[in-house]
Amino acid sequence: MKSPYSVIISAIRTEKGTRLLPLNKYLFWVDMAANKTEIKNAVKEIYKVKVEKVNTVKARGKKRRVRYVEGKTADWKKAIVTLKQGEKIDIT
Repeated sequence: MKSPYSVIISAIRTEKGTRLLPLNKYLFWVDMAANKTEIKNAVKEIYKVKVEKVNTVKARGKKRRVRYVEGKTADWKKAIVTLKQGEKIDIT
C-alpha cells in the first residue's frame, strides 16, 4: 500500500483552482501511477475530510529549448477533488 504522502505531491494554487473553491473543489498534483481510489483515501487521511468525487487529468509535458538543445518537461497528473457539503480544507 502506498503512503498518502507519496500519492499526493502538493496542492495546486492557480486562478482556476481559486474559482473552483466556492464549488468545494480542490486541485492536487498527484503521482502519475495513482488511481482515483488511492487519491480519495490519501486526501481523507491527510486532511481528515469526506471526499465525494475525484476527477483526474493527465497533462503532457511541454517542449522547451535551452540554447541549442531541445528537451521536454515531465508529464504530470492533476486531481480535482470534490468534497462533501460542509467540508473544507485550509490551504494557506
